[in-house]
Amino acid sequence: MLDRKTPPRGVLLPAGWPQPKGYANGIRVRGDLVFVAGQIGWDEAGRLADGFLAQVRQALANIMAVLAEGGAGPEHLVRMTWYVKDMAAYRASLAELGAIYREVVGRHYPTMTLVQIGDLAEPGALIEIEATAVVPD
Repeated sequence: MLDRKTPPRGVLLPAGWPQPKGYANGIRVRGDLVFVAGQIGWDEAGRLADGFLAQVRQALANIMAVLAEGGAGPEHLVRMTWYVKDMAAYRASLAELGAIYREVVGRHYPTMTLVQIGDLAEPGALIEIEATAVVPD
């Protein structure tokens, strides 16, 4: 139930639910929306990073660059959707993925969804991540 006395920003964790690891169940915010299109692991010259983890690092760095252009930072992220071609590669890399995420994004964990897909639009891309941020009023 929404309590109108709750601050305009906050992580939503229903009573009795376990604390999620690496994401939030929900976030309540007010402000200007910044939408980041799906970012893959290529640099500004269009060169794909070599390998899954390197592409994750670059995709996250690309998201941070777009957020900065919109006047936002990682602390403003409220939602991310990760599209991976190989769920087994994702699962086998959880410790490394966590370290990369914390290095690039920090310890802010928005709501997240992870989906395995058959292919991505760019040949050679192994992951695509889209994001939404809210910059407080």
